[in-house]
Amino acid sequence: MLTDERYNFVKIYENSFRNNWELDAITDYGTTNTLTYGQLAERIAQLHILFKQCGIQKDDKIAVMGKNNCNWVTTYLATVTYGAIIVPILQDFKANDALHIINHSESKLLFITDLIWEAMDLEQIEEVQAVFSLTDFHTLASRLKTKNAGWECALKAFAKAYPKGFTKEDVHYDERPNSAVASINYTSGTTGFSKGVITPCNALAGNVKFAQMTHEVFRGCRHVVFLPLAHAYGCAIDFLGVLSMGGHSYFIGRTPSPKILLQAFKEIRPSAVLSVPLILEKIYKKQIVPQISSPAMRWALKVPYLDEVILGKIRAELIDAFGGMMKELIIGGAPLNAEVEDFLHRIKFPITVGYGMTECAPLISYAHWEDFKPYSCGKALEGLMTVKVYKPDASGVGELYVKGENVMLGYYKNPEATKLAFTKDGWLKTGDLGYIDEDGFIFIKGRNKTMLLGPSGQNIYPEEIEAKLDNMPFVMESLVLQHEDHLVALVCPDYEAVDAEHLTAEGLEAAMEENRKQLNAELASYEPIVKIKLYPHEFEKTPKKSKKRFLYTSMVED
Repeated sequence: MLTDERYNFVKIYENSFRNNWELDAITDYGTTNTLTYGQLAERIAQLHILFKQCGIQKDDKIAVMGKNNCNWVTTYLATVTYGAIIVPILQDFKANDALHIINHSESKLLFITDLIWEAMDLEQIEEVQAVFSLTDFHTLASRLKTKNAGWECALKAFAKAYPKGFTKEDVHYDERPNSAVASINYTSGTTGFSKGVITPCNALAGNVKFAQMTHEVFRGCRHVVFLPLAHAYGCAIDFLGVLSMGGHSYFIGRTPSPKILLQAFKEIRPSAVLSVPLILEKIYKKQIVPQISSPAMRWALKVPYLDEVILGKIRAELIDAFGGMMKELIIGGAPLNAEVEDFLHRIKFPITVGYGMTECAPLISYAHWEDFKPYSCGKALEGLMTVKVYKPDASGVGELYVKGENVMLGYYKNPEATKLAFTKDGWLKTGDLGYIDEDGFIFIKGRNKTMLLGPSGQNIYPEEIEAKLDNMPFVMESLVLQHEDHLVALVCPDYEAVDAEHLTAEGLEAAMEENRKQLNAELASYEPIVKIKLYPHEFEKTPKKSKKRFLYTSMVED
């Protein structure tokens, strides 16, 4: 348990608001809506009054569901500093799933985007006493008996409580130990089942401590926040880490296409960038591959010294594309495509890959880009996390078990799942297969649940095969599945490339067959792909961009 008062989760923000009072804290990108640390603290105090008017007690749950914006962040911080428990809900969840989470968590208040609320009804959520808009906090629905509970009433009460104005000396939050529960995060797993991860203040404080130790967040730093804040990865660093140190977070409320992101990077010039592989891989395919694919360029890249000049220019252009001030790009959520990683390391681009899971809020491992080993996901966070391999096979691969400050308390109202998640001596079973080398670097091979068995019991990791196939012509993304004793690949075509080459349907089929033959030449004898089937759309994914494999298993049966 983190007992140093500097890392008491609630006090972190009490101190940050006071120390950074005049600095800009949060901005809705593309608007004029910016709050300084002082204004954010004032808004939180107003929400505390609203909570009290609604009868919210310590450890009551408050759910929040909507796009990244200033009011989402304010609701989150107001909840945890009040002593209540925040329940972030991914806005991508279907209405029925969201309603289940609200009910299962026993949330008393709901803050939600107006459009999402239109698909719901107060009668469907049993414990919720009032529903408020994330647009401006107005009341969307209420079953409160008192009429003196709403945003306008809270503002009037606030003005009366602070007639001379709200100052930094007024920022004071009740003591809350790090052992207390801060949030319940419902997983968006690839198996179709959501479980409520009980996250203590200690786990969030551990993640914030790590962010501060890396020096990637600091007073005055700027971060472009495009990963969903309801997911642990973006929440821990781009939001909680940045605001712990006096940094400035800019929230992208729209779908983060490469075009939108590159424009935001250009304008904001972030000091570090957090991303999932899919975003970076799209930028690589669209901006870098065309530069290095011509015969003349391929020849030039084989010429000593000339290759260094060309690659140096590409590196400079890519740094500029991220705003020119970026010191490090941190990838998480899924493995990075090997071809992309190889190229970025070749040009000495400041990229690193970390590892985590919702159950660790989320960080488990990381290494600074200058120390990072290609294809790894860094080392266990020093002083915070410990990782070991359970029952390694002859090649050293086994399930990764973890212990440490960032680990959850269990799954909410699910003792069976909690028991299965932990060993008797307290190790959390990650479900990930990997190994640890002699220097302590962790290498992930695949998910325990997605690992397939070859005809003679060999371990097959579909993610590794997909990484190779995704690099082949006319492939946007792929999914490798098993039918009986054979492997079949579903491929979503790169329609832009198909149109550029004027391929017919027959031509695309022929190209995929050529891909299959080339792929099998690179694979072990026990893992050949017997067929590639075309799939017309991108695969449905979780918000951290993991493919929902369970939705597609029946598509390879014929």
